Amino acid sequence: MAEVCNTRVLTLDIGGSHISAALCMGIDLHLGPVASAHYGNVTTSEGFVNLVGDLAAKAADGKGYGIGATFAFPAPFDYDAGISMMRHKLPYLYGFDLRGALAAKLGCDPCQVRFLNDADAYLLGEVAAGAANGFARAVGLTLGTGIGSAFAVNGRLVTVGPGVPKDGEIWNVPYENGIVEDFVSSRAIAGNYQRRTGKTIPVTEIAAAVPHDVDAREAFAEFGHHLGQVIGSLLGDFRADVVVLGGGISRSAEIFLPITRAEVPSRNMQIRVSALLDCAPLVGCAAATYTGLRETKTSHSGSTIATSTYPADRASS
Repeated sequence: MAEVCNTRVLTLDIGGSHISAALCMGIDLHLGPVASAHYGNVTTSEGFVNLVGDLAAKAADGKGYGIGATFAFPAPFDYDAGISMMRHKLPYLYGFDLRGALAAKLGCDPCQVRFLNDADAYLLGEVAAGAANGFARAVGLTLGTGIGSAFAVNGRLVTVGPGVPKDGEIWNVPYENGIVEDFVSSRAIAGNYQRRTGKTIPVTEIAAAVPHDVDAREAFAEFGHHLGQVIGSLLGDFRADVVVLGGGISRSAEIFLPITRAEVPSRNMQIRVSALLDCAPLVGCAAATYTGLRETKTSHSGSTIATSTYPADRASS
């Protein structure tokens, strides 16, 4: 029983509008039932912590949290300190000691509460058990209201090296007359459609209209063109074996992916849609936790390891 407990970890993903939680039962990365809830009505840090506590209890279902909890959180966030630096969303968490508050709520030691960038978690999940599994050099792009990115070499996150933008972030890299996010995001698709029709509607509705609306098709075609250009021109130096697309827009990949692939000159680079979808960050949190714990154990035995053991050891490519 102790061995099972020592490989059980609670994983949580803080998304754009909701929180998901699941218990990962062991190093085979098997997730239990996923519990989720929207946090739109939450207005205080106490309310947020209470919501997390309720979801954690549902996900654990009396089994306990084993080696603790790992959260996938969007940037800006101080992942070492466990403090959110966001002001544009979840403003009530700005500067708040989340690690301490969540540890108290979950009844575990603060060192058992860990935080990971959400795009990093997504890619680690796909590398461990999804569309990037078995590839040496992988890029993860999460396509939503913005564009998240992560880079990995041999299963290890990298933020420096040839072809890796500063901090592994591609959203603010200069592109055409703006930055990448201006052209590769749900905002870009909605803006393109609005310019063509004068109508402002959600991207999900634009996607649904594609079969009978030429303007909807053109809006997605332009998005696919720019995504392909970004992958081909800005990611070429990284020499990725696979680029995995996740996030809400990836659910409409059949609309734009042929155009995207046509824009990428390297036929050695595969472009795949996420295999794990919303579960990818949860699996990635578990994979990062086990990697960190294995390397910490190795460090304690006297062997030499990289200075950062969590999350998943960021290194140079």
